[in-house]
Amino acid sequence: MKLFRKILISGAMLGVMTSGTAGAAGKITIDGSTTVGPVAKAFADHFTKKTGVQVTVSESGSGNGAKSLINKSCDIATMSRPMKDNEEAAAKANGVNPVKHLVCLDGLSIVVHPSNRINALTTAQVRDIYTGKYTNWSQLGGANAAIVMIQRESNSGTADSFKELVMGKETPISQRAETQSSNGAIKNRVASTPAAISYIGMGFVDDSVKPVKVDGIEADVKTVRNGSYPLHRPLFMYTNGNPTGAIKKFVELPKTAEGKRIISEAGFVNK
Repeated sequence: MKLFRKILISGAMLGVMTSGTAGAAGKITIDGSTTVGPVAKAFADHFTKKTGVQVTVSESGSGNGAKSLINKSCDIATMSRPMKDNEEAAAKANGVNPVKHLVCLDGLSIVVHPSNRINALTTAQVRDIYTGKYTNWSQLGGANAAIVMIQRESNSGTADSFKELVMGKETPISQRAETQSSNGAIKNRVASTPAAISYIGMGFVDDSVKPVKVDGIEADVKTVRNGSYPLHRPLFMYTNGNPTGAIKKFVELPKTAEGKRIISEAGFVNK
């Protein structure tokens, strides 16, 4: 019995010693947001070349990133929204202390097909499209074409940001909305659908889609940084407790000159 107790105590001590120390073992595991994904992957390439530490980046969505951190299956969770109260409670119940680290700023871009003659919408108009009040572009000064609204899946941090910034907590999105699983999938769908509208992180915008002004403001570095673009938001990395070693160096990359360069090249905004 005494030997059994010693084994249990030793195992518990080993669990405490090894929990959250994957970075120290020469590997960092990251999971979460598809929006933060391009920055995280560019950071990973840079970090591995500089330090030799292997970094793996998965893009399963902000909600799944939070779950991975809570379950201690990743070292860093990338999230395009803050952790929710229930996620923080679940983390603490599992012995995890989520610590938030700012990566950069993002403008949630409302995008349409390049052929759409609509160049600007108000936040209220975007909301009314997604509630189903507007069903045809002609109601907004566009062509006579049924609006194809596209949203992200429920596990998406970008979907949560859209609901908070555009819809409001109590306003449901129409059941006619089509669902896509990533920023890239949405961009491809809008690019191939003349009557489509959706939302993506500003770093994903290219010539295949057209971002519209929102409340008369274009999403760019200046308007996102000063907060005048109405759909601005921060992007985060979360760790279990205050990080040390390689993980600490990784989450501090946004503060470095090289990290800031990477963020800018990815199309996002340095704080």
